[in-house]
Amino acid sequence: MVAVLANVERMAKRMQRLPYLYITGGDPILHPRFWDLLELLHAHGIPFTLMGNPFHLTDEVCKRMRQLGCRKYQLSLDGLRETHDRFRKPGSYDRTLAAISTIRRSGMHCAIMTTVSATNIAEIPSLIDVVVEHQADIFAFGRYCPTSEDKAHLEAFHITPMRYRQLLEACWRKFKLHRDSNTSFNLKDHLWTLYLYEEGIFQIPEGLTEETIYDGCNCGNCHFTISAEGRLMACRRFESYVGSVDEDMYDIFYGPKMEQYRQHERFEKCRRCPLLRFCRGCPAVAYGYTKNFYAPDPQCWRIIDD
Repeated sequence: MVAVLANVERMAKRMQRLPYLYITGGDPILHPRFWDLLELLHAHGIPFTLMGNPFHLTDEVCKRMRQLGCRKYQLSLDGLRETHDRFRKPGSYDRTLAAISTIRRSGMHCAIMTTVSATNIAEIPSLIDVVVEHQADIFAFGRYCPTSEDKAHLEAFHITPMRYRQLLEACWRKFKLHRDSNTSFNLKDHLWTLYLYEEGIFQIPEGLTEETIYDGCNCGNCHFTISAEGRLMACRRFESYVGSVDEDMYDIFYGPKMEQYRQHERFEKCRRCPLLRFCRGCPAVAYGYTKNFYAPDPQCWRIIDD
């Protein structure tokens, strides 16, 4: 634990950046050395976010996490009550909503994250109302990313491109409706850029350098994932192993295995789109469907003429 953190700090120092960690599980609270890790991060002055479930959150636990430097706790809601409890377990929906106030009382921000698929897409606009009513600080959603084990169920989870655009349109109306609420809306999915571009809300600035990547997928650009086994991944959402924590993280980040995720001219569809430097959809989702990081995003509705 100490050696890995030292590796992280060395990389950040060489990059002239400050480290920030996202800690997830399962439920990281259940790890036998959970509090040891938080004490170590606190001693080094490294802020972090926790991503877990609501079942072990009390006022005392949340207060201690906040004192040790946790700025945000992220919970999942994957639909309204019946749908979410089917995905998780009975009672999970109500426990999650109840935990929002517990987290906020401690001084941490509470984020609600939803994974969207064909099984819950119709519920997302109503879920936004629920999240706002319970005063979550942040709401965001990402798309279902299939794995090799999911292939048999892919058709049931798949969202067509135009259906996904319809969701963004409906959510944008909700975001405007709730713009004066205590909840902020994180446009996590990069296809939001395409939607806002088509609506005239996002415009490509003039005078930008053609080779520079300004926004969009951060894979290969600004983060690592450290797996439970100590392996380094370019992105935690797909099979993207590039090294281990025993190696120098700075060298790995600028090495050839990471470089393969920065070859933006290889994107089969995006390279012909004016939004290449700002969007690129979600390559992890594309990989989940095709095993090709540079394949077209399965939910991108934009037609690119050859």
